[in-house]
Amino acid sequence: MEPTKLIDKYIKDLNDWRGDMISKIRKIILECDPTIKEELKWDVPVWSKNGLICATGSFKDHIKINFFKGASLP
Repeated sequence: MEPTKLIDKYIKDLNDWRGDMISKIRKIILECDPTIKEELKWDVPVWSKNGLICATGSFKDHIKINFFKGASLP
């Protein structure tokens, strides 16, 4: 299955506020740069372009956004 479809399934399977939040985060990321590549790595959505940018993780009571090079972001 292609990565975009895997992320769609990941979001759908959450079936609660976490899926809605990750969907909103995904939309913002892709609006910033539509050429960013989506992948499902480590069982979580990951976005990259010339290297890893960020990943989202869902937990019982919160969503985590991991910026791989956060300190060097403009």
